Amino acid sequence: MRRALGAAVLVGAVLGLQVSAATATDTTTCPTPTAASDARVTCSSPPVDPNQAAYDQLKTRLGGDMAKALAAEHRLTATLNQFAATEELLTTEVTQEEAVIADLEEKIAKLDLQIADTQARIEVEKQQLATMSRAIYRQPDSFWLLIARSGNLHEALLATADAVVAGQRAHALQTRLEADLAKLQADRQARQNDLDRESATLDLLNANLSSLEEVMSRQTDVNGQLADLLVQMQSAKNHLQNQPPDVTITLAQLLESQEQDLILRSYQTAWTQAQVGTGLALVNHELPVGKTISGLALSWPMTQFAITQPFGPTTITLEPPFGPYRHFHTGVDIAAALGTPVMAAADGVVVAVGHTTVGYGVYVVIAHGGGIATLYGHLLQTNATVGDRVVR
Repeated sequence: MRRALGAAVLVGAVLGLQVSAATATDTTTCPTPTAASDARVTCSSPPVDPNQAAYDQLKTRLGGDMAKALAAEHRLTATLNQFAATEELLTTEVTQEEAVIADLEEKIAKLDLQIADTQARIEVEKQQLATMSRAIYRQPDSFWLLIARSGNLHEALLATADAVVAGQRAHALQTRLEADLAKLQADRQARQNDLDRESATLDLLNANLSSLEEVMSRQTDVNGQLADLLVQMQSAKNHLQNQPPDVTITLAQLLESQEQDLILRSYQTAWTQAQVGTGLALVNHELPVGKTISGLALSWPMTQFAITQPFGPTTITLEPPFGPYRHFHTGVDIAAALGTPVMAAADGVVVAVGHTTVGYGVYVVIAHGGGIATLYGHLLQTNATVGDRVVR
């Protein structure tokens, strides 16, 4: 039965499509290796903070509470960068492990289909061979009786030869099919052995997913602190007095940069949360295998709506950068009346539900298999929970 994911707010809901996992932002510190990834942690030289000069100038000239707020905001940003580094390492490992497991499961599924088809063909050949054997058995034992029944020697010889040749061909075909079946079963067992050997990878996947969930939880807490701090800083900026224009302009630019970064981190956290849910669904065999984006049919999540912002480059300042564009909208905003139900665009499993104050706000993410997921953001409320199966 089709069920609403949530209710739309008046300003609209975002429909986002994700085909590959989101990656974390550049790191500034090397994360402490976890038990799940001790042997894989590598660190590069930390990049130079592009806002360092602005921080130094503002801390020097503003002083007092504003300087303390800026220093605290700088520390929180550094903490977020550390979490992002850990998240990036874990996300890379999870992606690699999911690909190995999905590939093996898909190969086994294809071999199972081929085995079933070959077994069906063998059964057909067995039945035909049995029918032919009964027909030959019913023929007269005496060659003279066969001549008498057919009317002449030539037809008797042809009937006997045809029966023998047909029997030989049927037997040869059955032998080949049985050989094919044996090879398919051997290949299937080999792939199953490969999958069994990946049990350690499955354990690592589960450990990494647990670690990633912990990192995301901590990141969400810090994001909340940073959001509150930015509000306080903005309020302080509005009450600044007797400050030169260059100071207030620099502060405004810094606040804008940090607000953009906060929104981008919120987007990445939503997709990372979805990847965690997708990984768990994959481990639990809840997602279809062998599905591609070309076979996915999407419908609009609401029946009556208006598009308020399309997908693509935009002039809206708070939209984060993407590729060569300074500001890019990665979804499609659609508006409807308050409380309009939002439905699934395609069949799938709910892998993430979030209730935040930045980025996508209140959102739901559905995985459809084959690395394909859709996100529904800026909702008024949610009726779905992680693990729910939904239909279009």
